[in-house]
Amino acid sequence: MKILLIGANGQIGTHLVDQLQNSDKHTVKAMVRKEEQVEELKQSGVEAVLGDLEGSVDGLVKVAKGCEAVIFTAGSGGHTGPDKTMIIDLDGAIKSMEAAEQTGAKRFVMVSAIHRNKRKYWSDKLVHYSAAKHYADRFLQASNLNHTILRPGGLLNEPGTGKIKAGNYVERDTIPREDVAQTAIAALDEESTYKRAFDLVTGKTGIREALKNI
Repeated sequence: MKILLIGANGQIGTHLVDQLQNSDKHTVKAMVRKEEQVEELKQSGVEAVLGDLEGSVDGLVKVAKGCEAVIFTAGSGGHTGPDKTMIIDLDGAIKSMEAAEQTGAKRFVMVSAIHRNKRKYWSDKLVHYSAAKHYADRFLQASNLNHTILRPGGLLNEPGTGKIKAGNYVERDTIPREDVAQTAIAALDEESTYKRAFDLVTGKTGIREALKNI
């Protein structure tokens, strides 16, 4: 399966690029925001393309052509204001879904955030972020795309364990970014995750087994 990876230069995205490059099932087209990022990825043997989530759906359609699935792990980042969060995390995500539908990329894996489906867990300081994730996820669930929504807990920059806990509601905890990436890839062809959304933290069960039992 050829995957359009949106947010390839992010911290989860870099793990996804490495893992997809080493996959015997999938290939990757990495979408990034800057020309120098494209060149850097190409020098590493990665197919890369310039894409703009603040641009038009038509522009994203051109980027997505030839891809059978999308993994969306882009975000505005903690250093930006609420306006960028709404533009990237909400509208950019929705435009990506529209582009996927127009190009026939039926599979769409969204990396969201834990408990964003339940307003009572939203932090007042990050309500704009929570709202953006919440409504992007809801738009995806209402689309015609065969979606999977991952809602990981606190993200860690440490080696993955290969063990997760996943379910409709999981107590807030942490998870290495490497394991989030591995779970997103495993979900691509795991039928138990089709049209499902679930919380995701470090656990005691292997990723494939945990996904089969959500």
